[in-house]
Amino acid sequence: MKTKILVVEDSGPMRSLITAALEEHLDVDVYEAENGFAALKLIPDNQFKVIVTDINMPDINGLELIVFLRQHPNFKDVPILIISTEAGEEDRRRGLEIGANGYLVKPFTEGQLVETVQKFLV
Repeated sequence: MKTKILVVEDSGPMRSLITAALEEHLDVDVYEAENGFAALKLIPDNQFKVIVTDINMPDINGLELIVFLRQHPNFKDVPILIISTEAGEEDRRRGLEIGANGYLVKPFTEGQLVETVQKFLV
């Protein structure tokens, strides 16, 4: 059974880009959610090894999703990578403080994405 990764991103084209890059370079199955609410429907029934999330999304945003996951015993140790247009040092610090394990700023290269996610899979 392949390793499962969840991509939470409200932009369809960006979600597809991330999914394609991960599936092309890593031996993984990528699941997609268009916001934090949709992600919370998928998470209990799957054992995701990594969650990649945007911050700015409708309904439940990425930061709210991270806070929820870090408070839940079953998901508190799942590596989370934030991918966001928020490039400020304060944004990065805040994301890491609430429990993200990594932070990539859009635009990023396919190599940066794959390398970062690969570190979490080891």
